[in-house]
Amino acid sequence: MTAPSAPVRSAADLRGRRVVVLGLARSGVAACRFLADAGAVVVAYDRRPAADLSRAVAALGARPIRLALGVTETAATALLEHADLLVTSPSISARFVTTDAWLRDALLAAEERGAELISEVELFLRFTRARVLGVTGTKGKTTTASLVAAILAAGDVEHVLGGNIGTPLVERALDLGSDDWAVLELSELQLPTIGRGADVALYTNIGEDHLDRHGSVEAYRSVKAILAELSAPSGRVVLNHDDPGCLDLGARLSPASVAWYGVARPDRSRVEAWIDADGWLRVAGERLLPAGDVPLPGRHMLSNVLGASLAAHLVGVPAAVVADAIRGFGGVPHRLELVAERNGVRWINDSQATIPMAAIAALEAFDAPIVLICGGSHKGLTYDAFADAIARRARAAVLIGETADELERLIAGRVPVERVGTLDEAVVNAARLARPGDVALMAPAAASFDMFTDYAARGDAFRAAVAALGGGA
Repeated sequence: MTAPSAPVRSAADLRGRRVVVLGLARSGVAACRFLADAGAVVVAYDRRPAADLSRAVAALGARPIRLALGVTETAATALLEHADLLVTSPSISARFVTTDAWLRDALLAAEERGAELISEVELFLRFTRARVLGVTGTKGKTTTASLVAAILAAGDVEHVLGGNIGTPLVERALDLGSDDWAVLELSELQLPTIGRGADVALYTNIGEDHLDRHGSVEAYRSVKAILAELSAPSGRVVLNHDDPGCLDLGARLSPASVAWYGVARPDRSRVEAWIDADGWLRVAGERLLPAGDVPLPGRHMLSNVLGASLAAHLVGVPAAVVADAIRGFGGVPHRLELVAERNGVRWINDSQATIPMAAIAALEAFDAPIVLICGGSHKGLTYDAFADAIARRARAAVLIGETADELERLIAGRVPVERVGTLDEAVVNAARLARPGDVALMAPAAASFDMFTDYAARGDAFRAAVAALGGGA
């Protein structure tokens, strides 16, 4: 075992440092390249064999990176015992029950002997001079972060967009200057790994999710609070006044550090972004645009737009620029995405609605009757409120996946229900049930892992199944 080494504070500290990068997905590949280019002695570990990682290995180039792919637990443990620095995938943690027990033990032992554990996003935050606009929340992060980036682009504000949205930024850490902005989407996996706050920290909402990993709602919300707690001393924390979780968090922060937004502006409140009595979005007293001009459906999307607008205002983007950027923003895939309109039925892909809270918002986003496709793998959440929303808003429900039994029990007799075994069958049945003027909505309220690798693969499969239906526009 090695003796403790000094914490990494600059890129120069990486030279000669023995580093193990755990996980060779996108963030792991980026971290390996950055560390090797900085002169570290890098080992890349992944439980998957080399045959399954050919693209990731090719992306490392000719750098002198040792590969430990598909090795035994004993060999992997030995690697960790001799590392000065461990760069972990966000899903790997000594404190997550979802991490293998042997790896949790090895990580704890590494911490106890003084090795530093860090993430790719923390490497970026530790080394960059850029100002940071962090976006987090239970749902709406990707749409909101993408809209913030679109507004900054419209305002000619130099920026990069990355983090949980899928683009690692560590390789840009040394390139960005103090006038640049880094828009970082941060998930509950990444938040425990950061040691620096943001200049602007934007929250969409704080509900409940990932209880399989965190064990309780309180533990999950404590993780979500990390960004605000690190940001409040010197930055601004932008919170949703309509959300109980945000209200609770804001009550624990210095009032001067918080900037509130909300779809409705309560009397005598300090809300800085809201929708006025005439239906206009306002930020800091300035009208932006009528709510009807926002191209994204649903009240929750109006909330996301208000939060992004207030964050952009704090950056210094003029109101007219913000309004134009909102009008031109088409959303992001798998979030209330219009896939097709066939025979008078709009087909909507909301595969990213992986929890009841998000699926309820999707149901409430449309005035038309809805044929709902839902179900998937369980995340330890309750479905009573979702069942009530289905009964209130749906013409019929087509159920798939592990949660179908529970959902059928909750909605049987309240709305027509069909059970199928595959997503393709669900789309065919929904097409038979839907009438002209209806919305055929996939909002699963569950994870995808019982059938698909992730929510994006599920959304892509939904698109393909709708395309296979044929039929006119």
